[in-house]
Amino acid sequence: MSMSMALIAIGAGIAALTGIGAGIGTGIATGKAVEAVSRQPEAKNDIISTLIIGCAFSEATAIYGLLVAIILLFVFAK
Repeated sequence: MSMSMALIAIGAGIAALTGIGAGIGTGIATGKAVEAVSRQPEAKNDIISTLIIGCAFSEATAIYGLLVAIILLFVFAK
């Protein structure tokens, strides 16, 4: 029983690490968007809208990872 609890805890920790990837991805995308706007200010609206959509997808993966971690900890840990 304790071995399965340990594996569930390790799995939940790994699933929660998706937040790191989402943070790095959002940071890189924001930096590139700032560069793009500074090079072509007339395309600001298109760049910002694409950035918002990309950041939403990136953060969605972090939310999925958090959801998996919560499910592992509270549903499967019996």
